[in-house]
Formats: sequence, C-alpha cells, structure tokens
Amino acid sequence: QVQLVESGGGLVQAGGSLRLSCAASGRTFSSPEMGWFRQAPGKEREFVAAIRSGGSRYYAASVEGRFIISRDNAKNTVYLQMNSLKPEDTALYYCAYRRDIGLALRESGRYEYWGQGTQVTVSS
Repeated sequence: QVQLVESGGGLVQAGGSLRLSCAASGRTFSSPEMGWFRQAPGKEREFVAAIRSGGSRYYAASVEGRFIISRDNAKNTVYLQMNSLKPEDTALYYCAYRRDIGLALRESGRYEYWGQGTQVTVSS
C-alpha cells in the first residue's frame, strides 16, 4: 500500500502563492504518475494537474499558466506551485497516485491512492 501526505495548504490573499507538496511512502511504484485534484464544498471533485513519470505535464484550463506541477522522483514527491491565486481556487486539494498507465490522467477514478487533502483558502 502507498501512503500520501499533503502539505503546504493555508490561507492566502488573492494574487498570492502557495506551494503544495505530496510525499509518497510505503510500497511505492518505480515509475508513478501523480496528480492533483480539488473539491470545493457542494461541488464535484475536479482535475487540477498531473505529471507522468517521464515529466509530461497536464493542466486544467482554469489553472493553465498559473499553476506548475513538478516532481522529485528520488523523493517520491510531487509539488504544485500555485501562483496568482483566485478566490475560486479555494478548495480541498488532494494528491493522487498510480502506476504508470499513460492514459486518462485527468480522470480521478483511474488513480489508486489518495492523500487526506490539504485546504487552500484564497481571500478576496
């Protein structure tokens, strides 16, 4: 089993930045694909960003140009640099993890492991 621990969430003013981290431990995969999803109260979970083992990056249109996903394979860690934050970015952010599949990186149902979530709140 893989355990994921997110960190870096908090309260920030609109226009500010946060950097989320997600560290994987346990029986990790050698070439994982990792992603970030978020869920606001009363809304469905939505895709934010994902990164393949080879480094290919994918973003939701709503965060393109503002967020950057990266990874450190040696540390089994994925990061989400969040810039120019907006109030509509307020949500619980979840880290997701799976073995290298190469397909459907935007689909939450295709990820095997999830973190507990870290809250991001952006004030206006």
